[in-house]
Amino acid sequence: MTDLKQQLEQAIADNHVLVFAKGNKMFPRCGFSKAVVEVFTEVGCDFEVIDIFEHQDIKPTLISITDWPTTPQIFIGGEFVGGGDLVRELHARGELAPMVAAATE
Repeated sequence: MTDLKQQLEQAIADNHVLVFAKGNKMFPRCGFSKAVVEVFTEVGCDFEVIDIFEHQDIKPTLISITDWPTTPQIFIGGEFVGGGDLVRELHARGELAPMVAAATE
């Protein structure tokens, strides 16, 4: 296992809500990443964002963990939830906040 893969897996385990995105909380660099940041801000939970552009190997390493080719990628309670569309759908149905609450208990 590569050091980067171990670091990413540790970050996933250490954060109740973790988003791998293009950009960061303050400056999302694509519309999908921005939408996910807005959703979690609206939910009012603590969440971390890892910018996939910080290191050229983050995205391919992340794909090796999730087998999901696009970003953003969202983890709640250490579990891969999916991408931005799914998280926005969960939020629209009122299912995201309870998932986050359960992960932070």
